[in-house]
Amino acid sequence: MLPSRLILLGSTAALLLAATPAVAQDAMPQTQYVLDLGAGVMAKPRYDGSDSYLFSPMPIIAVGRFYIPGLGQVADGKKEMGVFFYPSFNFVGERKPSDDKDLRGTRKINWALEAGLGAGFQGENFRVFAEVRQGFNGHKGQVGQFGADLITRPMDRLEWSIGPRVGFASSKYMNTYFSVSAAESAASGLARFKAGGGFKSIGVETRFTYDLNDKVKLHLQGGYDRLIGDAGKSPLVGKVGSKDQFNIGTGLTYRFSFDVF
Repeated sequence: MLPSRLILLGSTAALLLAATPAVAQDAMPQTQYVLDLGAGVMAKPRYDGSDSYLFSPMPIIAVGRFYIPGLGQVADGKKEMGVFFYPSFNFVGERKPSDDKDLRGTRKINWALEAGLGAGFQGENFRVFAEVRQGFNGHKGQVGQFGADLITRPMDRLEWSIGPRVGFASSKYMNTYFSVSAAESAASGLARFKAGGGFKSIGVETRFTYDLNDKVKLHLQGGYDRLIGDAGKSPLVGKVGSKDQFNIGTGLTYRFSFDVF
């Protein structure tokens, strides 16, 4: 989810970035860089379709002002509306046959790191965005999502955003987590299944951001996804795991201001 000034990168994101538009300026401000740095923790499914959960650390980086020599102030920290871009990361835990008695006979899938990019547009009380990530180690496929948010400020220092999410994935990703090969079917008793790429989930996410003071922010976010398409049809979900996927996370950031050039 993508609150004003901060963007949650993916439904199970591990990085945050400010949603300030790219605005070049000729005059260099007194402080070239303003960064909100922090950390938190997130509870999420161990892997897509899992009915067991893991806690993972959530590093947080937010950019309020950023200077690039030759281009000027590409993020000026003043405007909160316009086009924005951001990096997107996600971590997926490993899946082992020992995780569930019904997984016996299936192959082990190593943990995976996903890295990619996102872009969107933010207005005064809304934003829309899309992102895509490439998988490494546990899977070699692509995964991403479309989303939109309504942004409200119900009280001083508090911002609340909520909106729908639609997830999609390539055939390589879907095959890794949702297919059941002939050998796995014979060994596990699960029905043989070949998963193809396409839409894999629909859901909703919400976030609260509260300014404890001028330097420290508290973030709380939660979400729900329902697996659809071949992901929802997979016997690895219907018999072993769950179509209902939840996540919740919280963290703190501290604002740093400094010059380099």
